[in-house]
Order: sequence, then structure tokens, then C-alpha cells
Amino acid sequence: MTTPFDMLAHEIVDHRFKGLPPDAAGRSVGALAAERRDLYTGGFTTPVLTLSAEAVEHNIGSMERFADRHGLALAPHGKTSMAPQLFRRQLARGAWGITVAVPHQARVARAFGVRRIFLANELVDAAALAWLAGELDADPAFRCLVYVDSAAGVALMDEALRAAGAGRPVEVVVELGVPGGRSGVRDPAGAAAVADAVAGVDTLRLVGVAGYEGEVPGADAASVRAWLDALCALAVEFDKAGRFTGPEDIVVSAGGSAWFDVVAEAFGRLPELSRPASRILRSGAYVSHDDGRYREVTPFNRVPQEGSLLPAFRLWAQVVSRPEPGLALINAGKRDIAYDLGLPEVQAVRTRDGRVRGGGGLAVGRLADQHAFVTGAAAVVPGVGDWVALGMSHPCTIFEKWPLIPLVAGDGTVTDYIRTFF
Repeated sequence: MTTPFDMLAHEIVDHRFKGLPPDAAGRSVGALAAERRDLYTGGFTTPVLTLSAEAVEHNIGSMERFADRHGLALAPHGKTSMAPQLFRRQLARGAWGITVAVPHQARVARAFGVRRIFLANELVDAAALAWLAGELDADPAFRCLVYVDSAAGVALMDEALRAAGAGRPVEVVVELGVPGGRSGVRDPAGAAAVADAVAGVDTLRLVGVAGYEGEVPGADAASVRAWLDALCALAVEFDKAGRFTGPEDIVVSAGGSAWFDVVAEAFGRLPELSRPASRILRSGAYVSHDDGRYREVTPFNRVPQEGSLLPAFRLWAQVVSRPEPGLALINAGKRDIAYDLGLPEVQAVRTRDGRVRGGGGLAVGRLADQHAFVTGAAAVVPGVGDWVALGMSHPCTIFEKWPLIPLVAGDGTVTDYIRTFF
């Protein structure tokens, strides 16, 4: 039987995919991968984004071990990569399921067979709720957790699910926010009001509490701990009051990519509840890591004995102009480079004769739509035709610009192509 992953391998290489060899047009992605071309001599055109095969494997394994040590269920945030091939790797390495933010992302995950989804948003779109009801009714093994944070949202969900003739109740978790933050109830009284609203309908079932500590204003270790303590206290209070009506576990969930060590610490202090607790960590950026913000904020900087992450992205572009001493223009810009969390850094230069040197003394000063301005002393600025490797910040906005990304081994061999769905 043909699987969705087989269909990815059968997809035809053409003009839709940036950076791939022009002479590969008409081949299937799988056939091109089987050729194991060399990134530098195999006809790839610049700009081209690459993922390090070794770094991706290291990162997935590092987070798997961290979660296992701390008794956490890992539901990586799929909106980071929107790459089902990476979802499959994460699930194969023990992930509980995949987190998503919007219905489109949930549909992608389901299309590729994900059996557990954490939808970290209140879902009030009637069409999306009808789709979810259909998925739940068609597959008894499918589980989807959804945020709720208002009585109004509960009413809209109930109305849509009743109109859709939903057979199975949708499992929901009350989202705890923070004043000045993003979504989520602001205090225990607000949480109780939402729980009461859920209890008043038969289309929803309250199974836990959750939130995102990264939205604590001015987040630091103390304020994140305080918020996590409040989340755990809410779980305890709701459990004592008999508010959780799920058939199995009680869900307590948090965790982005900047504070997962503090989440693990707080969840480790969670008292025993009336039923087993699923402590779900939803970090997502770790799969690729980066050369900017997440390199700076990863918890492994604080607890290096717990693990490490490696930056997996490298974007190669080519010098197309040397209009002034000390200035080179490369052919990658805002259409290709993530820049919402800072400009990229120059990591390496590969000259036309194949020699590679570091990027020391070079910097990206600004970006245009299709150019980056690389500056430095005239003696180190690369020449026309040389390739320049950039490291970037923010995995979410790196992945989204590239629909098909070569997965490259350390020797430069392209071993696979990672498809994204944004």
C-alpha cells in the first residue's frame, strides 16, 4: 500500500523547489535522493538551504533522553518545521505526539498518520471542528487535545460539534495564561469558570491544564517557576474538585524551547493525583536549533550535563558582485533568510577551487529582497563566484521559506530531502 511518505518520494522535482539541480527536473525526489549528489559539485544552485543530518539526529536524541530522564512525555511543536519526515523521526524516538497551533497543521499531521495531536489554541472554527469530529469518529485510536480559555469559546465549540453530529467528546485542557501575556485565563477563578462551562456540555471533556511559560512578561527563572507552580496548583485543585472527566490520564502541559529545564523541575514536584499524570513538554525548536536566539537561550547552557543541541541549518549563497572594497553582495535575501530575530552570521566561505575557510572578519550588514550585504576587510571579503555559508536565528521562520530542504551529511553528500508544508 502506498503511504503518504511514499508519495513524498514520488513527488517530481521541478521549478517549485529552490536550490535543486536544474538537471534533476522530472526526476522523483526519491530518485534524486538515491543519487546521493554532492552539495558542492552536484549541480545545486544558490541560494540553497541545508540541514545537517548529523545535527538533526543528535538533537532528536538529546531531547528524547532529557524527556525520559525527567518522566516527561514529549509532544514536539510541529509548527516549527511542518515537516512530516521530521515528525516521523521524533515519534520513532519516543515522542508522545505532535503539537500544532492551527487546523491546517493538524490536517497535515493527520494526513501523515499522527495518532496524537495537541492543538495548542482554542479552536472555534466550525468547519475545523466538524473536520476534527469526523477524524475522531472515524478513528477510535486518534487522540486530540485542544485548549479552552473562555466560556464563549466553549459555547462556540459545543454549537459546532453538535451541528456536526460529533460522536466522541473533544478532549480539552484549560489554558492558564498570565496578565499581559497571550491567550489563556488570567487567574484560578477564570479557570474555574471555563471548567464549569465545559462541565455544562456533553461535546467536550476536561482532561487537564496547560499553558506556555514563554509568554510570561519579562520571563526569568523566578517568574517562570512561579507561573509553573500556579499551573501545577491548578491541576491539583481541579483534581480534588473532581473536574477532570477523562477516562485515563490527567494532562499537565507546558514547555517551549527556552525553559524546558525549569518545566521539568516544576513538573517533578507535581503531587500525586487521583489518576496518572501525563506531563507533556511541547518544545519544538530543538529539532534544528539555530545560530542565534536559541543558541543563546537553550536550557542546556544552564545544565550542560543534561545534554546539548547543535545548529542544523546552513544557508549557502554565492557572491554575485564586489562593487566596492570591503563589500560583497550574495544572492540570498529576505525571501530566503530568516531575519525576524536578527541578521544572519557568516560561518564559512568556500572558494571556487573548493577550499573552505571560516567566516571570521565577515558580517552581514543588511538584507534586501534577494541580496545580503557582506562586509569586512578587503583582504577577507570573498570574491565573485565564491560560496558563503550563513547561520540564522529562529527555526520557525527558517523552515517556512523552503519547501524542500536537502539533508546533508558531514562529507557533503545529500542523503534525503525534507518536505515542508506551510
